[in-house]
Amino acid sequence: MESTAGPASAAGQTSAQSLINWELAASAAARLAPPGPSLNAREIGDAVDQLRAAADASVPHVHHITRLEAARDLRDSSVLVVDRASWSRANTQSFAVMLKPAIERMMANRKGTISPGAASVSGAITGSQLGAVLAFLSSKVLGQYDPFAALAEGSTAPSGGRLLLVAPNIISVERELNVTPADFRLWVCLHEQTHRVQFAAAPWLRHHMLNEIDNLSSHLLGNVDSLMERASAAARSLKDRTASGSTPSRGAILDLLQSPEEKAALSHLTAVMSLLEGHANVVMDAVDASIVPSVKTIRQRFNDRGQDRGVIEKFIRSLLGLDAKMRQYTDGAKFVRAVVEVVGMDGFNRVWDSAGNLPTEPEIHDAKIWLNRMGL
Repeated sequence: MESTAGPASAAGQTSAQSLINWELAASAAARLAPPGPSLNAREIGDAVDQLRAAADASVPHVHHITRLEAARDLRDSSVLVVDRASWSRANTQSFAVMLKPAIERMMANRKGTISPGAASVSGAITGSQLGAVLAFLSSKVLGQYDPFAALAEGSTAPSGGRLLLVAPNIISVERELNVTPADFRLWVCLHEQTHRVQFAAAPWLRHHMLNEIDNLSSHLLGNVDSLMERASAAARSLKDRTASGSTPSRGAILDLLQSPEEKAALSHLTAVMSLLEGHANVVMDAVDASIVPSVKTIRQRFNDRGQDRGVIEKFIRSLLGLDAKMRQYTDGAKFVRAVVEVVGMDGFNRVWDSAGNLPTEPEIHDAKIWLNRMGL
């Protein structure tokens, strides 16, 4: 597998970053992640080669379906085939980029009240907790486009970021579903390469998302004392909701750790993520048997697999809001299809022109509002 090693392993963390021990998070995730499928060296090499080939083969199809010229030239980003530990480490690097401004402001506001020793202890605790979350997620994610990789300290990633394909998980799922590996790998790559094309088509999108993430993070981290009180309330509520059989709409933490300003920031990010995920799903669904011969079988078995999750996994998914992410795929896809039905793919592609053209959360649920606002 290909390494994502980089700034997370640097010894000289800034004082702001010391509140989260990123290196500990990465190492804890690698240690706690469940083992992947059993593969020998030849099988690993073949899987890496086949996934890279599938990633390359998917690009012309993405170009044909999306009609985005950015798909013709993706040289500003790269494709890596990784294992679970490397995926987790890559995400600690991206989290460090996303959270650094908010943590720095929090440190400045609390200057003199957090000793180096307290920061170190806090960083170890937070790093361990983040590592546990990443360990769980690292066995679930099939692929991820990381637009922030180049912004990490000491990064060698190309300017456009990198696409990560998590080989153990792709192989595990294709075996679980008993589907044709070559078909499944191409199907997965169609979705993930679409994300790569989205950010290439909208170069402004990376910094727009960083600003919005910073906005939300600043609200959440702005008052640490209040945050801890709300975290306790979230834990109590999750226990109560689990006992009653009800579940939070976005996940227990995101449901409860919100002021009105946080709700507005989260609403915007939810709309953007719904758009990105829904658009990628529309691309996946647009392929037919001429591209992926067993696509109908793959779709049916992939959609049915979520019904077999155990109680513990359902609890964790509820806590982290992962089922809400699945709704983003559905809601966003409905929006994209509704717009394309009226104005075609070229009309829909106006969404990539500027941040002002991004749909709001109400518009995701009613495409007519967006169409009217765009004058389409």
